[in-house]
Amino acid sequence: MRRVLTSAVALATISTGVHAGGIERSTGSLAVLFEEGNYAELSFGSVDPSVSGSFVGTPSGDMAASFTNLGVAYKTALSDQLDLALIIDQPYGVNVDYPSGTGYAFAGSTATVNSTGVTAALRYDLGNQFSVLGGLRAVTTSGEVVVDNTEIGGDYYFMDTSSETDFGYVLGVAYEKPEIALRVGLTYTSEITHDFDADEVATYDTTFSTTLPQSLTLDAQSGIAANTLLFGSVRWVDWSEFDISPTIFDASTGASLVDYDDDVVTYTIGLGRKINDTWSAAVSLSHEAAGGETVGNLGPTDGNTSLGLGATYTKDNMKISGGLRYVWIGDAETVIRTGFPNSEFTDNTALGLGFKVGFSF
Repeated sequence: MRRVLTSAVALATISTGVHAGGIERSTGSLAVLFEEGNYAELSFGSVDPSVSGSFVGTPSGDMAASFTNLGVAYKTALSDQLDLALIIDQPYGVNVDYPSGTGYAFAGSTATVNSTGVTAALRYDLGNQFSVLGGLRAVTTSGEVVVDNTEIGGDYYFMDTSSETDFGYVLGVAYEKPEIALRVGLTYTSEITHDFDADEVATYDTTFSTTLPQSLTLDAQSGIAANTLLFGSVRWVDWSEFDISPTIFDASTGASLVDYDDDVVTYTIGLGRKINDTWSAAVSLSHEAAGGETVGNLGPTDGNTSLGLGATYTKDNMKISGGLRYVWIGDAETVIRTGFPNSEFTDNTALGLGFKVGFSF
């Protein structure tokens, strides 16, 4: 059952940035704290989204660029009851690139957000099948954007931010019953607020604040038959509190550059199966409901449903996991400009591929 567990965890966590809510690309999972003894892993993900729409018959072209995600995690047992983990990931990101020359309202517009997260967390075994988890989390974030609305008589705007590092925390509790491979965990991640310096439209040095949202995740897994594991999660992220409103952009438009009307809840359920002493595999299904509101032109999607497949190969102290996730991205409408019809983005998809290599020692 141990190998089934590792396969299920690999599938549930690998390629999670295929198309999560908001700008999230990594959930910051603390699952590494449940590895036995000392353990280290390296993960890699590659995501190829295809997102396009049209405005009064003029196509936008594919505006979502491909991206990669890297992660490193190390866990050590400090004692029989206390474990320490260090996790490095890329929790948030944006890669927007509207093709130029299409005649679309935002042709030539681009946006990037880059981030690095570092989490140091402890897990203490209370001795009654319960454990508590907690730690500090630092996130470094920067971004730049070009909004080109001149195709329909609008303005040209650009902004480049400073790179800011700020801190939050994670707290959690877990219950385990190893004889049936049962584990239930609840993890809270606090919000983190960045105060950015920004260069807007070349001549202005401005400041603005953006809050990376808090989240709450319920994970569960349990053996349901010989060599078979059922797993799932419910994850809530407070995206309705997220807002990017640079000073000049806000003053000139009265609107946010990026914001979200609704929080995002992601549901995942899956099955893992031990094939033999070396191989295990798993399948999972995830869903984020559409909010139904108009969305921003830098993120023209609304909800998604995804199907994931994964496998783990285990040999001595090494395990190699791989996963594929295919995403059906929810249809969305964006507001082009006051008095203009909305644009429509439909029938979009994404494909994610991920690998993870772990060593116990």
